[in-house]
Amino acid sequence: MMGFLGGAYVWVKALHVILTFFWMAGLFMLPRYLVYQHGEVPGSAADRQWTERTRRLRRIILTPSLIGVWVLGLMAALSYGLASAGWLHAKIALVLLLTGYHGWMVALSRKMAAGARPMTEKALRLWNEAPALATILIVPLAILKPF
Repeated sequence: MMGFLGGAYVWVKALHVILTFFWMAGLFMLPRYLVYQHGEVPGSAADRQWTERTRRLRRIILTPSLIGVWVLGLMAALSYGLASAGWLHAKIALVLLLTGYHGWMVALSRKMAAGARPMTEKALRLWNEAPALATILIVPLAILKPF
């Protein structure tokens, strides 16, 4: 069976995986940056530096890779008619949760840029593990396709 992407399917899939690496790297970095920023006095020079770092991380890595992951992943899935694959439904549900986490972390970084500290440093450190847990669940679904 040949999907609408034809021979480009493998390239789309490869780019999807590459952008997933970038996105996950950004999701690991953002909460870590916020942990470092948390200890700085709001409005200080160091706080402004962390604000700029998180802004660049969002603009250069996180947002573009998130968009690419979704676009390429959906292209690959639709090309092969995987709409009825249970493993894909589970994977998409987990990626939706991870996308929500992404949005929540971005919103948190903006609040911290404005001087708020709505979460403890310890809580930030714990939330930093969420992408790892998502990876542990998503990768076996994509590789093993268990159902």
